[in-house]
Amino acid sequence: MKTALNKNEEKELIDSVERGEWKPVRNNGNDLLRFREAARETLRKDARINIRLTKRDFFSLKTRAVKEGMPYQTLVASVIHKYLTGQIA
Repeated sequence: MKTALNKNEEKELIDSVERGEWKPVRNNGNDLLRFREAARETLRKDARINIRLTKRDFFSLKTRAVKEGMPYQTLVASVIHKYLTGQIA
């Protein structure tokens, strides 16, 4: 479920940047505006759902959310998003 880089991948990226292998992209103003808008749209929560759960599942959900350090509704939205995008099966 994790998508973070492992330590070897992170080190390879840092080494690559330090070797000067990364170059800035020219004339990227339009792209930046487009990417900002896409990010804004991605983060916008503009639809609601209602779901009925057993008390046991609801308690487990809230407990897991606390362990993950996020509100339970955010956890539910994240799991649904990851499922729909194929990040989890």
